[in-house]
Amino acid sequence: MKKYSNYFAAAALFLLLCLSAFIISHNSETLSEYAGREPEVAYQIRETEETEERESSRPVTASGKDSKEQVQTPADASSDSAGDIYITTTTQKASTDQGKGTTDMYQNQQYPDRTIYQPDFYYEPLSEDLKQRITGLSYKEDCPIPYDDLRYVSVLYVNFKGNTSMGELICHKDIAQDLVEIFYELYQAGYQIEQIRLIDEYGADDLLSMQDNNTSCFNYRTIAGTNKISMHGQGLAIDINPFFNPYITYKNGQQQVSPQGAESYADRSQPFAFKIDENDLCYKLFTAHGFQWGGNWNHSKDYQHFEKKLQ
Repeated sequence: MKKYSNYFAAAALFLLLCLSAFIISHNSETLSEYAGREPEVAYQIRETEETEERESSRPVTASGKDSKEQVQTPADASSDSAGDIYITTTTQKASTDQGKGTTDMYQNQQYPDRTIYQPDFYYEPLSEDLKQRITGLSYKEDCPIPYDDLRYVSVLYVNFKGNTSMGELICHKDIAQDLVEIFYELYQAGYQIEQIRLIDEYGADDLLSMQDNNTSCFNYRTIAGTNKISMHGQGLAIDINPFFNPYITYKNGQQQVSPQGAESYADRSQPFAFKIDENDLCYKLFTAHGFQWGGNWNHSKDYQHFEKKLQ
């Protein structure tokens, strides 16, 4: 009997050891096993850490909105329901070859009278500084055209070196929108213009401006031999790359070419660079905007010249 009781005691001890092992094993499950049984609890801390990491690395703007820069400007922007304006495309300040550094497409915040067609393509009334700059030159002392009828126009263009430059013009207010639209299309197409400077930089001398192949617009003067104000004198005409597109008249059967030195470009049957003809983009854009081309005149030919008569 004592022998069997020893067996029972050994068996009971074995069962007790097995039960203990089971309990210990159950209570010491691995993290993977625990995560499989309690996923929400197991990953709660990890999920919080990842969320905080994402939030700290997200770009934050002044408005607190993601990936949008809050800028008060009508140019190249869209508006949300709250009335805030956000830039929706990437923009760059354009470097220039004219020594003016960079231009800012948001200048209308500082100049509310400025009308921006595209970044760096805008027009505005003449400033007091600009009035002083042109008075006595392109704006003669006896000029009857009110300053308020004129606009300062700023554009970009591709120069003969293939670089982007800033150009400036003064024109009549009624063609300012035409000019920014036309020059924007020319710029986008890579159409080359040697320079676009106010004719005042040449002392308002048309011949000097043409010889330097300068594109210009307003210069108050009357038509030779008359009291009639020319289209340039009203700011309603513009000359494009004038050295390569000269003004041709005939006197006593003899051809007269202006500017001097541009005689080789008077023969329009010859192919050469920068020639304006009816296949040229410049011609197509200006005429599409209602301008007349001097190359179509009968008694003279002004291949550089585009003008628009007021309705």
